[in-house]
Amino acid sequence: MGLADRLGYHHDNPNAAQRWMRRYASSRFGAWTFAKTLHHIDRLVARVRPGHTLPEYLAGLPMLWVTTTGARTGLPRTRPLLGIPVGDAIALVGTSFGQSKTPAWYHNLRAHPEATVRFHDQVVAVRAREVEADERERIMDAAHAVYVGYAAYESRISGRAIHVIVLDAA
Repeated sequence: MGLADRLGYHHDNPNAAQRWMRRYASSRFGAWTFAKTLHHIDRLVARVRPGHTLPEYLAGLPMLWVTTTGARTGLPRTRPLLGIPVGDAIALVGTSFGQSKTPAWYHNLRAHPEATVRFHDQVVAVRAREVEADERERIMDAAHAVYVGYAAYESRISGRAIHVIVLDAA
């Protein structure tokens, strides 16, 4: 049984309002706003409904709560991230809403590949690995099919690589 199956993680087709929210989130202003605020709002949502996030409700994008170990601090760090189911694994794409910096979770997983993933009430231990060029292309194609924002983010990112990490059940 793959990681997505163990978590019950899947993507449904968005309705009209969710498609609009996805387009807004991929705009320059929407992406900047969400990059700065969404993780704070998601923590509030998760207090009311553990394991849930605002993008799940507004944009139909189920988010995973990924707990890593800080690369420099060694402390646990938890962030809601959009997962892309690929085979028996789930991929994470390091676009950071199209912002200029590589997301911290990437550095954390490179330094400490063991992590945990929570989706709603399911928690699974995972091991992270960075993908190579051929696998990266397949994952990015799957990512574009899930969320239109990835193409917009890619077009705005320059001067850094967009890293793709695959999580396999440990």
